[in-house]
Amino acid sequence: MTNSTDIRLIVTSGLDAHTELVVPQGETVGGVLGRLPHGVQAVALRVDGVVREVGCTIDGNADIAYVMPDEPDGLALMRHSAAHVLAQALVRIYGDVQLGIGPAIEEGFYYDVLLAEPLSSDALASIEEEMQRIIAEDVPIRRRVVSREEIVAHYEARGDALKLELIAGIPEGVELTVYEQGEFFDLCRGQHVACTGRIGAIKLLHTAGAYWRGDSKRPMLQRIYGTAFATPQALADHVAWLEEAKQRDHRKLGRELKWFTFAGEVGQGLPIWLPRGATVRRTMERYIVDKEQSLGYEHVYTPVLGSVALYQQSGHWDHYADNMFPKMDMDNESLVLRPMNCPHHMMVYKSDLRSYRDLPVRIAELGTMHRYEYSGALTGLHRVRAMTLNDAHIFCRPDQIKDECARVISLIQEVYADFGIDAYRFRLSYRDPANTEKYYPDDAMWDTSQAMLREVVEQLGLEYEEAIGEAAFYGPKLDVQIMTALRKEETLSTVQLDFLLPQKFDLTYVDADGVKRRPVVIHRGVISTMERMTAFLLEHFAGALPTWLSPVHVRVIPVSDAFIDDAQRVVDVCTAQHVRAEADVRNEKLGYKIRHAQQERIPYQFVIGARERDNAAVSVRKRGQGEIGSMPMADAIARIADEIARKRDGSW
Repeated sequence: MTNSTDIRLIVTSGLDAHTELVVPQGETVGGVLGRLPHGVQAVALRVDGVVREVGCTIDGNADIAYVMPDEPDGLALMRHSAAHVLAQALVRIYGDVQLGIGPAIEEGFYYDVLLAEPLSSDALASIEEEMQRIIAEDVPIRRRVVSREEIVAHYEARGDALKLELIAGIPEGVELTVYEQGEFFDLCRGQHVACTGRIGAIKLLHTAGAYWRGDSKRPMLQRIYGTAFATPQALADHVAWLEEAKQRDHRKLGRELKWFTFAGEVGQGLPIWLPRGATVRRTMERYIVDKEQSLGYEHVYTPVLGSVALYQQSGHWDHYADNMFPKMDMDNESLVLRPMNCPHHMMVYKSDLRSYRDLPVRIAELGTMHRYEYSGALTGLHRVRAMTLNDAHIFCRPDQIKDECARVISLIQEVYADFGIDAYRFRLSYRDPANTEKYYPDDAMWDTSQAMLREVVEQLGLEYEEAIGEAAFYGPKLDVQIMTALRKEETLSTVQLDFLLPQKFDLTYVDADGVKRRPVVIHRGVISTMERMTAFLLEHFAGALPTWLSPVHVRVIPVSDAFIDDAQRVVDVCTAQHVRAEADVRNEKLGYKIRHAQQERIPYQFVIGARERDNAAVSVRKRGQGEIGSMPMADAIARIADEIARKRDGSW
């Protein structure tokens, strides 16, 4: 029976099904969740489009929807609550643990803690078991406002200096809240699921060191990582993917395949390219230079140093000085290692008088840059302090902008096809008008350049999304976004429209009427830096790059020492046909040599024995296909050479 103060809710689920609930006026979100029909596993409610706290009231009719555990908001709530369950389990087991912070992150959660001893894998298993017990207890999670005196007294009694420091940093007058679950509560702003039983399937993954509040001068804490999913199967799938990602990590592959290394004696974030990796890099460099020169780009070399005055003029000093290495004062000038190539290319353009007939001028360079990245941010080849960018700047008239942008986009698509990259999307990156510090303050310039770039993309019929606040400080960008094999989104290629730097450097060309006018600059990068591209390719192909990119195309294997000279002759023929080959002449068994070539992801193996020598043949094995069989040596090499020339692997 209902009364006049009741409200009637139509609650929708993620499957567009709906449930009619009659609840008292002023019912809480948690109360509504307590009335869920059998089988509905919602973890929260979305009221008028906003995920609401379990303690919030619903005072009247509203647009209500369940937050399901397998949607992003639901996963975030479960993972945040799982972090609290982790903290509760730690307190139950260790008692005097100091708790730092425990947020939800992209694919899980973590908690930073200060413990007397490092946690072992066995300890993690015990903590996870305790977490499972807390989840099975299905205790309500309740939000409570507390006074500063109460919360300080609680953490002083526990001797938790980390929490006391966090509280001291919260301004007076700010509401302090805790979330309670059973005997445990944690200082937190929220949000959480209604009870521990709604957390789903959890797993602790590993631990790592983390300086308190990211400060290397503060104590080193233990960061415990975990994850949570709606179902055990979703969790199992994720754990399987984590193992696959571990095997694909370019740092692991680069070490095993001997492509690159780092040495403390050289410096952090400064990769050393070993012969195999250097071959891949050189192949990419030759490919992109040849491709660009065929399209009218002129390649240059410019210094890796630049004057501070140069970067002050360009505006980079104001925006990127913190990411540059310290300036070097000598001979009455201040120099820095260059963090980008743009200002140097402005000087290339300015080195000569330009007519409207000369434009567009396409200047390209494999330009080495240096950026000061914090040591904690350095990640293999993904994030380094020295990098070489496939860079170019196109100086053109305004009436040439659309054609030149279209040419760059076409180039990007051709290159991606050659590299075997077929999953990517386009993003138009605009300025944030409210951010007056980051972006040059010229509304007319921004409106014009953003409209131009959008028109080009639409004329080409490209699907795209828009992102506010992702532009360069001088102009909008068309970014090509990829998802790496490790599920990290990155910008691989970019096309940037720039009306600002020509003005800052007073760049001009003489128009048909004899008047000096300003060119427009299109900044573009196609295959990113050699470092980042190599990391991406290693992970994308799990080390098994397309044949044309592989450091070795063919491993020639003699069945015994009697055929070493024959194997070397095959290598010589391959080399003459621009097929990279090497002979394995080690004193090892044939099966071992074949397995080793497979482990090195070498595309082809030629086995040479008496029958092959007598018939000028080779026994061919192909990566991914196994044994192909015996065939004339000349035919086999010609077929591989054709694959390399076409940049396409074939099936034999």
